[in-house]
Formats: sequence, C-alpha cells, structure tokens
Amino acid sequence: MNSQRNSRTSLTKRIHTITVPLGERTYPIVIGEGVLRRAGDLFRKHAIGRTVVVMTDTTVARHHGAVLERSLRTAGHTVHTIALPSGEQQKSLAAAERIYTELLQRGIDRSATIVALGGGVIGDLAGFIAATYQRGLGFVQIPTTLLAQVDSSVGGKVGINHPLAKNMIGAFHQPRFVLIDPSVLRTLPKREMISGMGEVVKYGVILDARFFRFVERSLERAFAHDAAVLTAMIRTSCLLKAYVVATDEKEQHLRAILNFGHTIGHALEHAGRYSALKHGEAILYGMVAEARIALWQGMIDERQVDRLEQLVNRLPLPSLTPLRLRSSALLTTMMKDKKTLSGNIRMPLPGAIGSVQLPSVVERRFIEQAVQHLTVYGA
Repeated sequence: MNSQRNSRTSLTKRIHTITVPLGERTYPIVIGEGVLRRAGDLFRKHAIGRTVVVMTDTTVARHHGAVLERSLRTAGHTVHTIALPSGEQQKSLAAAERIYTELLQRGIDRSATIVALGGGVIGDLAGFIAATYQRGLGFVQIPTTLLAQVDSSVGGKVGINHPLAKNMIGAFHQPRFVLIDPSVLRTLPKREMISGMGEVVKYGVILDARFFRFVERSLERAFAHDAAVLTAMIRTSCLLKAYVVATDEKEQHLRAILNFGHTIGHALEHAGRYSALKHGEAILYGMVAEARIALWQGMIDERQVDRLEQLVNRLPLPSLTPLRLRSSALLTTMMKDKKTLSGNIRMPLPGAIGSVQLPSVVERRFIEQAVQHLTVYGA
C-alpha cells in the first residue's frame, strides 16, 4: 500500500495533492496551510463554472465565509451564499426542501456548482442537494472540521437522516475536488477536534499500525495545533481513505471496513438524540466496544484492545450516563442500520492494530456485553 500512497501524492512547498482515482470521476484532494485564500485559483484550474452556491452554517460563515467569497469573486465567480443554523438536525428532508426552494427562487440552474464550506453536516447536506437538484450539479468540498477533513469530505457519500436512523437517504456523488486548509482548525472548539480524532484513530486501527503509533506519540501536539502534526494526520488519513474508495467506491466489499466502530457508535448517537454525543465521540466509544467484541470472538489479543482503550482514555469524552444505556434499545437501533442484513447485525472487527476484517455476523450476547462494558464511562 505504501507504494500506492506515494504514487498518489506530490509535495510542492507546503501543498500536498492526493488523487482519488475513479476513472472519469477522478479528483484531487488539495491540502495546505492557507489554501482557502487561494480557492479562486483552484476553481479556475479545475474549470468550475461562473455561478457558485456556497452552503455553510452561520458559525463557519462568520469565521471563513468572507475569505472564500473574496477569493471566488476575485476569480470572476458569482457567489450565492446559503448559511444554515448549526447542528445535525439540518440533515433532514425538511431542510433540503427549503434549500431547493431557495435555489429555485434564485434562478440557480445546472451550470452552477455547489460548494460545501463546513463540517460533516454541511458536506453531507450540500452533497445531497448537489446530487439531486436538477438531477445533479457539480460539487466541491471545503471541510472546516477535523472530522470532515479526514473522513466525510472524501469518498462521495452524501445524504440526510431519517428520524428513525442516520444517513438512510442519500447517494454517491463525488466532488470535483476537495480543498483542505488545516489552518482553519484554529477556530475549532476542542470538542470538535476530539470528535475528528475519532476518525483519525480509526484509520490507524483498521489500516496502518505505524500511523496508529504516530497518533499515540503526537496526540497532545495535534491539540496544540502543531501544523506539521495536523497536516500529517490529515494527509495520511486522506491517503488511506482514498486507497479504500478507489478500490471499492460503492461499498461492495473493502469500503465496509471504514465502518469499524460505527454500528455501536451510530446507536449511541441515536440514544443521545444526536445532541449528547458528537459523531467522532460516539465512534471512539463504538471502537472501544467493538474491539471488545473482537476480543471475545477470539480475533484480537487483549494487549491490543487495551492499547486502543488507553488512547481513547486520553481524550476527555462526555459521560455516557445521560444516555441511560440499555442494550435492548441499542439493538433495536442497530437492526435499522444499513449494515444489518436479514436480521443479522454485522460489523468489521480488528484482528490487530492496523488490520481489520470485513463485516461478519456478531452474536447479540457479545453486543450486550460490550454495552455493559461501556457503562464504566458513566463517571
């Protein structure tokens, strides 16, 4: 995998370019401090049309909206900005319908490009709008949270939530390119940084033991906004995800390994009504629980599980006490998960740090034991 990574990466000064090779849908991920100010140059390079619709939230707009708009207008673009309230609740059919109406009222046609400036919620929602409005518009991702930079902005999964389950309505709609500026993370609350670290840790567990060791050594430097450390974490995470997406774009086999920690994690998010836990926090807890399941199923040794749990314990996660964990309620949610087939709950599980197996059926008794194990995080 290392040779494949190197062949997909070029370094020019402080700019890294990673290619996601998908035939006619191939696109670059451009990573570098300060590249947001140069967005207009990148839009010109990639022949983005004159009309641009920037979808963002009010918090991100306050910090970064003017910088992006100025760069795009200088490059000759007409910019329409739609700023939504923050929060997971925006990933809904109701919000999508309001945006469709606004696009129609503004006369936005198929020549326009939708730009997602924000975290995973904005990226998922804007991508869903781009995939469905007038049967598809061009799409650019400019993620502003660590979680979105290392995970949700790459791979083309877009969608919205249903009241009964997360991400149940959506599509695969690849962006024209992804622009990642690590410097924007300086405006990010620490809790959002912790949430993003959940996906960073995941990549180490499922694909790269050396990267996991790097995260163990560099965790505190990342939270101190060490530019070199954060860029390395983002770059490696994107390289790993690009490799998986290029191998299995539509999640027919290998891409399913990216769901490690997500089966239980999504159930925890639902139990907290998508407000008690942020996505990455739930995934960190989910990885702890699912690694224990792998241990009980004889797939991984206890030292490796303890190593993962010790890393998670270094992060100040919210207590699970308010969720009043009940395995029966979590199981009900898991049964609605996209990874459940014919009534069987399936999970990708690790065999070691750096290696994970494709989803297999998990016995319910192990899930119940894993939920019980999580109750120690109720202090």
